[in-house]
Amino acid sequence: MGVLVLAGILLLATVGCVCVVWASRGGPRWVRVVSAVTLGVAGIVKALVRGMGTSKGSSSGAGSDD
Repeated sequence: MGVLVLAGILLLATVGCVCVVWASRGGPRWVRVVSAVTLGVAGIVKALVRGMGTSKGSSSGAGSDD
């Protein structure tokens, strides 16, 4: 069951990426909508991941570029 869920998520991500590329080359309206949704979700995930990294206490110095 878990494999099917992960396969579904992978399929959705792949279709989203294809739509982003297709929309950048001037695809139909539905492709531009799917592309916008994909980029929006990517931005939300990026913000969540970035927020998780800062909330764990970066005082340990691990991974700093100083």
